Order: sequence, then C-alpha cells, then structure tokens
Amino acid sequence: MSLRLKSTSNSSSADVADSGSDPDTPKRPPPSASLSQRAISQTLSTTANLANLLPTGTLLAFQLLTPIFTSNGSCDGATRPMTLFLLVLLAASCFIASFTDSVKSNDGQVYYGFATGKGLWLFDYPVSGSGLPDLSGHRRRVIDWVHAVLSVFVFVAVALRDKNVVGCFYPDPGQETKEVLNILPVGIGVISGLLFVVFPTRRHGIGFPVTPGK
Repeated sequence: MSLRLKSTSNSSSADVADSGSDPDTPKRPPPSASLSQRAISQTLSTTANLANLLPTGTLLAFQLLTPIFTSNGSCDGATRPMTLFLLVLLAASCFIASFTDSVKSNDGQVYYGFATGKGLWLFDYPVSGSGLPDLSGHRRRVIDWVHAVLSVFVFVAVALRDKNVVGCFYPDPGQETKEVLNILPVGIGVISGLLFVVFPTRRHGIGFPVTPGK
C-alpha cells in the first residue's frame, strides 16, 4: 500500500514539473555565423568548385592514386618521391590538356586534337571521314598559354587542400607553415577563378564536356 502511494506521488510530482515548463516558450535560435565566417566558408566552397576547371581524368586519377601513393598521408623515403612525381605528372597533364580541342564533323562525330600554330591536329580522324569545319580557327593562341598556366595553379591549389598530400610533405608543420597551407590555396584558387571568369576558355578538349552546340 505504501509503495503504491509512493509511486503515485512521484508520478504526480513529475507531472507538475512537466506542466511547469511552458511548451509554447520559443527555443533559443542557434548563434548565426559571423560575416567573416560566412565569407571564409564561401571562399573555401569556391576553391573546391575550381576542381571543375580541371580535366575529369586528371582529377579522377588524383583522387584515386593520391591515397595509394601517400599511404593515406604517411609517406616515407620511398613514397614521398613517387608522390612528387605523380603530382608533377598530373600537373603536366593539366597543362597539356589546355591545348586540346574538339570538332564535330558533318555526320555528328566528335574528334579530338591538339592545337598547333596552324590549326588543330586531330588524333583519331579517319581517312574516310566526312567533312570537317575549318580547323584554322582552332589554332593555338596566347590565351591558351594563360589557361594552361592557370590550370596548373588550380591543380596546385586542389593538391594543397588534400589532407593526404599535406600529411605526406608536411607531417608535422609549424604554426607558420599551417598558416601558409591554409591561406595559399585559397589565394591561388580565388585569383585563378577570377582570371578564368575574365578570360573564359572556348575549347572543349580531352576531359572537358562538349556542349550540344559544339
């Protein structure tokens, strides 16, 4: 009998405590991010989106091979030179891909080639292929060199934001090194992105999407 009364009194006191809290009381909203935090977040997002300016094959190879070559960021005397060679090779592929372009023949087939001083040298155009547009309009220009250098800078910015690459070459960075690794990729990415906007590329080379009107 006493146990039943005790449990009843406990439940009634709990109900009183629950009724004391007003369910209509508005909850305190989470603190909003400051202007500087939103700016930094937007800048990092812009830098991450710069990967879209790189050839798809190069970016895929970077994402697949970097964890293997760096042993997930734990490099030794053997894997560090191999990782450096991989990064140089991928950066060179970004540079060369900036001089590639594509054309569409009369039958709708797309052919890829390398821009030269006289026009476009096609890789896979058959001898019995149908007519092609004037290839002299695809000759190499000064803006192609600008895009090639910017592509390398964008790749460097993407590589410096990768934890495996940073852990391989800077396993225990100091405070100043951390600041450089945090600021330098963002600066390179923002400046390169602005230059790509000011000087857009009209080429649709290897690893880049071909627009329907191309």
